[in-house]
Amino acid sequence: MKPDVEPHDDPSRIVGRRTTYDGNEHPYLRGSTVVVVALLKDALDIEDCDYLQDDDAIRAAGGVGPRDRVEVTPWLEDKGRVSFVTSDPRAIDLACFADLDTEPTGEPEKEERS
Repeated sequence: MKPDVEPHDDPSRIVGRRTTYDGNEHPYLRGSTVVVVALLKDALDIEDCDYLQDDDAIRAAGGVGPRDRVEVTPWLEDKGRVSFVTSDPRAIDLACFADLDTEPTGEPEKEERS
């Protein structure tokens, strides 16, 4: 059973949005077109996060943030549909949310002891 989403390219909508996965956590998806299925709000910070499946709920929760994960499914271009498989990458690893990545790259600066 594949996710019940209607793929689109409308930047004002989240669920169903087509985008590219650019992260490293899921190497099999790198460079692939994926479709957003749901938002896992604050999933990088808490285990019992909210699972949001519609745009109104996502907006009410403050939208997509840098500490969120997004459930996605691969877009199968040759079949004109989404896959039945889903993954949950960090929101900032999707091209449409890459601008949310405000954390510095590399090692964090260490505090000096006096």
